[in-house]
Amino acid sequence: MNNHIYPCVWFDNNGTEAAQYYCSIFPDTKIDTDTGMVQMLSIKGQYLMFLTAGPMFRPNASISFLIANEEEKETERLFHELSKEGMVLMPLDSYPFSKKYGWVRDKYGITWQLYTGEKGDTDQYFTPTLMFVNKQNGRAKEAISFYTNLFPGSKAEGILEYDGTEDTKGNVQHAQFSINGYTLACMDSSYQHQFNLDEGISMVVLTKDQEETDHYWNNMTKDGGAESQCGWLKDRFGVSWQIVPQQLIQLMNHPDKEKAKKVTEAMMKMKKIVIADLEAAAGA
Repeated sequence: MNNHIYPCVWFDNNGTEAAQYYCSIFPDTKIDTDTGMVQMLSIKGQYLMFLTAGPMFRPNASISFLIANEEEKETERLFHELSKEGMVLMPLDSYPFSKKYGWVRDKYGITWQLYTGEKGDTDQYFTPTLMFVNKQNGRAKEAISFYTNLFPGSKAEGILEYDGTEDTKGNVQHAQFSINGYTLACMDSSYQHQFNLDEGISMVVLTKDQEETDHYWNNMTKDGGAESQCGWLKDRFGVSWQIVPQQLIQLMNHPDKEKAKKVTEAMMKMKKIVIADLEAAAGA
């Protein structure tokens, strides 16, 4: 399981409550960390991070989480549990691509695609699925090429295109790919949507050193990408990423609370994270 890449969901003030809720829904799920601001869930060994940081952003269906089960009954159970106080986006039914499938937005705004069938070449419990809509519609194949060339150990694992009856011919109906061993999926949608890719759900990449940090940051912020604060950026497709050196986490959890505070203060002034400056702030 690659836990150096994982999604982060932005919450207003109820990340802990949501984390506890998902522990009651999903099998083999626990809260590894809860700082009040950050909750780290482990769902069958796969990380999902919650960031309780205020009302600025909220999750939307531009990034959903797909769960594949071979048993129809488990698909049905998850659908019924997650739809409580939520909204059904696609009813639980038989479709050409699955004998039992449904798409639901739960009460916290996270959207789940519940699919009956084989997982394919992945050991993940859920697969983050990017939907390219509005100005980004039609760019799914371009995004797959960009990501699989940027990350080592990556590959496209299958692309299903629309034939022109349900969406624009050649648009991606569903595609699965892996970046450095982490499985993602994506699709296009030509319909008008009231949402876009944004910080409501971002992807975190833990980097081993400054060279790797620079590699992802520099490539993702060019050609239409944009820098933000504290290691956050948007790539050319509008997808939000957090490029986080592992040293940042270690230094922010320094046993000397005063050093940890200085590291945090230094980090808050940065766009791209510069490890040497963090170490200087800590007096390392």
